[in-house]
Amino acid sequence: MDLGYTGKRCLVTASTGGLGFAIAQAMAAEGATVAVNGRSAGKVRKAAERIAAAVPGARPEQAVGNSGTAEGCEELIGNCPDADVLVINLGIYEAVDIYKAGDDRWHELIEVNVMSGVRLARHYLPRMLARNSGRVIFMASESGINPAPEMPAYSATKTMQLSLARNLAETTKGTNVTVNSVLPGPCATEGVAALIAGLYPGLPEPEAQRRFVAENRPTSLIQRLSAPQEVADFVTFLGSARTSIVNGAALRIDGGLIRTVF
Repeated sequence: MDLGYTGKRCLVTASTGGLGFAIAQAMAAEGATVAVNGRSAGKVRKAAERIAAAVPGARPEQAVGNSGTAEGCEELIGNCPDADVLVINLGIYEAVDIYKAGDDRWHELIEVNVMSGVRLARHYLPRMLARNSGRVIFMASESGINPAPEMPAYSATKTMQLSLARNLAETTKGTNVTVNSVLPGPCATEGVAALIAGLYPGLPEPEAQRRFVAENRPTSLIQRLSAPQEVADFVTFLGSARTSIVNGAALRIDGGLIRTVF
């Protein structure tokens, strides 16, 4: 199946590692020109080089800028003024007691996890609408529907993302532009591995991950963490020309963790 990525530019925020890197590489493998993004020019360069080495013919671009700040968004936009597919992937999280998280922690998570999407969509989405073509994908989380008690602020920001994405989708009515959210379950990235290691100090990584799923995500039907490539494959399909009738959706790829029907 030709997903129609040839000639398209895809910007994936926070794509020097983890899930963002997996998505960028998957889109590059489909023929897209991928703009690799991160705060550090060195890390961005190395990630772009890794994609170029792994994907024959790939020529990834380097788009430095910390999209978690207003100034960083401006830098990123300056380095990548336009995109056919925008994947808003940047997000931060931490395990913290809801009664111990101060205002500063809430403000930081809202700034990074929500306002980054607001600022980038405000720039890129009108350009997509003007040419009647484009995809915006918010990397949300099952925690936006199924709040994670160990990460209350993170869960709240992911719920905000779902609302933001749907509101933006309303502005695309009657066009060939779509805005959707993806809700992965816990994914075996470096960051999640570090979070789980902190929750289960001293346990070997496989055992810590099994205990995390059993104790914190017991409704999961797959009973494991997802692999970055599994999520990246789905996001790559969603960003393609083949998904023109999918718009305004919050798509669960959570391994069956969320038990509600709707």
